[in-house]
Amino acid sequence: MSEIRLSNLTWREAESYFSRSDVAILPVGSTEQHGPQNPLGTDHLIAYALALEAGKRTGTLVLPPIPFGVSVHHSRFPGTVWVREEVFKEYVHDVIASLASHGVRKVVVVNGHGGNLHALLSLARELREKGVLVVVYQWWTLPELEKHFPREELGHAAAVETSLNLYLHREAVKMEAAVDEEPKKLPTDGVAYFPEYTNDRTSSGVFGVARTATREKGEKVFKIAVEALVKLIESLK
Repeated sequence: MSEIRLSNLTWREAESYFSRSDVAILPVGSTEQHGPQNPLGTDHLIAYALALEAGKRTGTLVLPPIPFGVSVHHSRFPGTVWVREEVFKEYVHDVIASLASHGVRKVVVVNGHGGNLHALLSLARELREKGVLVVVYQWWTLPELEKHFPREELGHAAAVETSLNLYLHREAVKMEAAVDEEPKKLPTDGVAYFPEYTNDRTSSGVFGVARTATREKGEKVFKIAVEALVKLIESLK
């Protein structure tokens, strides 16, 4: 199939796809702060780029990205848009239920934002009981990345995420504004949990080292992330 974007298909083309495949890819993310150098859309832009490339390589249908997520912890930074966890869960539920009505039984959720994970896993459990397998894929948790990048580059809005942005859409990255910031320690660390806000730990929104970001690093990350996603999709098929 040459066109894998659901938004670009006619209903007859969609019908043809659903008649031969029960797998679909749903990218989700957020619109939230990613430091002074990265665009607010980082999470859903990266998720969609990964989904499109993996969809092309595997011939798998890709839905339009869901651009808003569970991001209230970033809400002290202007431009962040967030929805309640229960709203996000219900919204994704209805999207997947629509797919299921057309015969889809396996959905790969390419999640670009860690704050969405709890809601997605809860939903995946409920949908599995109804005969729909939902698998949540997150690129930044891949063990392979730790072999190539130091830990301080792997944090939120740090070098690895910024490098991916430089590779995918460099015009949206303001590298001259990039900063490095070690997140603050809190008295609760290792002892208890409480509803943190991002600015409890960082004033810039960056967790770690960002100024070492390069387009070349981003290309390496993209390759690692796409290959892992392709392997996952093929195994589900």
